[in-house]
Amino acid sequence: MTLSPPIQPMLAEARRELPRDLALPGYLVAEQKPDGFRAVLFAQTGRVMLQSRNGANMTPAFPEIASAAAALEEDLVLDGELVVPYGGRLHFGQLQNRARRHGRGAVAAAAEHPAYLIVFDVLEAAGVELLDRPYWERRALLEDLFAREVLAGPFTLCPATTDRATMLDWLDPAWGAAGIEGVVLKGSEQKYLPGKRAWLKVRSRVTAEALVGGVTGRLAAPASLLLARYDDSGRLRLIARTAPLAAAVRRDLAGRLHPAGPDHPWRGRRFSAGWATGGDLQYQPVAPDLVAEFLADTAVDEGIYRHPVRFVRLRDDLGVGDVPVSPRGV
Repeated sequence: MTLSPPIQPMLAEARRELPRDLALPGYLVAEQKPDGFRAVLFAQTGRVMLQSRNGANMTPAFPEIASAAAALEEDLVLDGELVVPYGGRLHFGQLQNRARRHGRGAVAAAAEHPAYLIVFDVLEAAGVELLDRPYWERRALLEDLFAREVLAGPFTLCPATTDRATMLDWLDPAWGAAGIEGVVLKGSEQKYLPGKRAWLKVRSRVTAEALVGGVTGRLAAPASLLLARYDDSGRLRLIARTAPLAAAVRRDLAGRLHPAGPDHPWRGRRFSAGWATGGDLQYQPVAPDLVAEFLADTAVDEGIYRHPVRFVRLRDDLGVGDVPVSPRGV
């Protein structure tokens, strides 16, 4: 029996740090987590489809991947991460731009900013479904496909390791700057479980500073913080939103936040709610005179943190001039 699209990819549950005992059953192997789009590629006789995590057909936007898949000598269904290198890193913004192109525009974009599929699993080979095979067997088959050059550019094998020191190295923010968000931990005996969060993922995280430019909720009980930085033209730019604040933090901040004056640069300005929600963000501007330290992953697009960040503390030892400058144009 062969697989047909769409298929729900196997997922990972987020953890803040590596498990202390990597010898626990089920969590023995770590793979790099690239900053891209999850993609399942169906390269079967008479059918080529690049499927998104949510089941959408991305094939028209990435003709170079489709062309390479059609030329494969063996029928395969591959799971991986679609990426676009740009400016010395895997660039999520360029990937998003690619995903919006179709027809001649997609062909031109593929020539200018080619995409690659970083493959970390094989779900079917030569007409044989492999979902019930253990991870180690699927991985060995995948490595053999690359060794025999059945798979070559624009396909690349996702690095994997069982060495804790290497895992910790991959969590270094230097890897994050190159577009490696962290690691995904998989069990050597695990079957492939579509739609199940049975893997673990640990993101590379760094602390940084920004100004508190606004809050959601009330000043007396802020629900989350809107963090900002000035750019070199003096414009205050939204760069991040925190996850919901703990009750104790809300009480402490309520006595520290100052109401915004009529000249606040965000007066009357709308922000998209974003971060997995739609519509406009309902917020209250505050005087941007407090510096907040926050913990974030390394998914940053032109100075904007793509995922909600975690508030750590206020930095009374830092002033407005100590906060890094935001890239212009964000």
